[in-house]
Order: sequence, then C-alpha cells, then structure tokens
Amino acid sequence: MKKIGTVILILLIFIGMGFSYIQYKKSNVKKSVTKYLTTVANLPGDKNWMVSIKLKNDDKTYYYYKSKNKVILESYVENGVEHVQ
Repeated sequence: MKKIGTVILILLIFIGMGFSYIQYKKSNVKKSVTKYLTTVANLPGDKNWMVSIKLKNDDKTYYYYKSKNKVILESYVENGVEHVQ
C-alpha cells in the first residue's frame, strides 16, 4: 500500500510539473507578445500605451489604445500617410 501511495504521489508531481510548465510558457508568450505590440508613444494619458496592428493583405497599419474599457482607433497609416481619427 505504501508503494502505491508513493507511485501516485510521484505521478501527481509529474502531472503538476507538466501543468506548471505549460502555464509558464503561456504566460511567457503573452508577456512577450504584449511587450512586442505595445509601444510608448509619448502621448498624454491612455494614448501613451498604443498597439500597432498590421493585417495580412492590408496595406494599412492601425494604431489603437484602450480608454475606459473601450479600444479606440487613434490613427492609421496608408501609403505612408497618417490619418488621425
């Protein structure tokens, strides 16, 4: 009986380690993507944290920021010309 308990304990430890590793990797990827997409724009308030989005098959680059739980399009660039909203 003691051996069965030990085997179960070791099995649970390995399962926990696998789960922890997956959570760590997910967190690390999320942090890396956030760091990559977030740029400091030197703008006032919430606009200071902006995200630049470039979509496949779209020549425009969109710049968004979050204010009061809403995502707002600040501007977009098309053919080198910036269009402010």
